[in-house]
Amino acid sequence: MNRIALTASFILTAIGAAAAQNAPAPETLTATQRDGQKLFYQSCGVCHLKPQITAPQFAPALSKESVSGNDSAMRQVISEGTPRMPGFKYQFSPEQIGFIASYVMALPPQPAPASTQR
Repeated sequence: MNRIALTASFILTAIGAAAAQNAPAPETLTATQRDGQKLFYQSCGVCHLKPQITAPQFAPALSKESVSGNDSAMRQVISEGTPRMPGFKYQFSPEQIGFIASYVMALPPQPAPASTQR
């Protein structure tokens, strides 16, 4: 697949994931949040966004309510990771981690998944 087709495929996937995630419209985001959105799609979306209708989502959907809405805790989790999530302190600078946290803090809470029990 050539580079342009691969880039277009990634952008369409990100747009679909953003719609499924109820992401805010890009024009409502600050420049910092837009930078964070790019980094989020690049490194976090593979687990925290549902890739397609029939595929499972591996990690919880994130929103401004994640880690109780605590910006400092959000940065800590992104940087250091958790037992089930890698840390990104070696991949991203503290400034970039702040961008991601700023974007996540702009995400609205996600609706609860539909129950499959009867």
